[in-house]
Amino acid sequence: MDGPWEIISDPLHDPVVFALPFFALFIVLELLAIRYLDDDEAPKQGYSAPDTAANLASGVGSVVINLGARFAALVLYFALWSVAPWQLDAGNPWTWVFTILAVDLLWYAYHRASHRVRILWAAHQAHHSSVYFNYSVALRQKWNPWGELLFWTPLPLLGVPPWMIFFAFSLNLIYQFWVHTETIPKLWAPVEYVLNTPSHHRVHHASQKKYLDRNYGGILIVWDRLFGTYAEEEDVPTYGLTVPVTTRNPLRLQYGEFLAAFRDVRGARSWRERAGYLFAPPGWRPGEPNLPPESEVVTR
Repeated sequence: MDGPWEIISDPLHDPVVFALPFFALFIVLELLAIRYLDDDEAPKQGYSAPDTAANLASGVGSVVINLGARFAALVLYFALWSVAPWQLDAGNPWTWVFTILAVDLLWYAYHRASHRVRILWAAHQAHHSSVYFNYSVALRQKWNPWGELLFWTPLPLLGVPPWMIFFAFSLNLIYQFWVHTETIPKLWAPVEYVLNTPSHHRVHHASQKKYLDRNYGGILIVWDRLFGTYAEEEDVPTYGLTVPVTTRNPLRLQYGEFLAAFRDVRGARSWRERAGYLFAPPGWRPGEPNLPPESEVVTR
């Protein structure tokens, strides 16, 4: 078994490295499709040069920052894996089936929590801040992966080799790239029922009230169907946050909500209010008798 440094420094352990040329190719193909293909359906947002530049800058920053974060997580995962009651065999196909499904389920759990817990939302919201929806938006990744990495900790305790966790999550991330587009309509019904598709993910990025906090799935949409967070695409989504951002500065996109949460905590009058500003859903304010229902949370 390789150590953490060998894993993190070897591009063969991260299939995203090999997917990057295909990401670029699909962005070009999408641009050509938007420009030249006839489409009688609703007009598409397309691309904006400043928005795309912000997406690419966020993607590059994410790669650099996540390198260090993943190394720290691998050290933790190796420590947990070493005390697990058993170690799963990476050569067994069923280990791969289990790991890919478990990573996808934990992604659903993390993704749902990141929309319902403000401090996690502060890290995640940058990905939702674009009013466009295209393949470059898939690259607008967060620079604060710590919450996500903590959600994988049950896997090494269950004996999953640490390198497999990151490999499986990279496969999950690669899959999610293709669902960030307006150019693909709804697909064959059985596919739409089981898998996350562009139609489902357009709903997830929409800011209409009926679409808020829906369709969290990574590869499988069945988790949303099972746990009551599924919504069908019924009309043309409006993308972005319910309170639109007015900047394309990557630093402000990534850390603006952290600063807003800090200001709220600093102005709070009690520890209960401080906890609410950090751990209640986005939009929570003191004096509310109940937390906002999941379908009505006001994002920032």
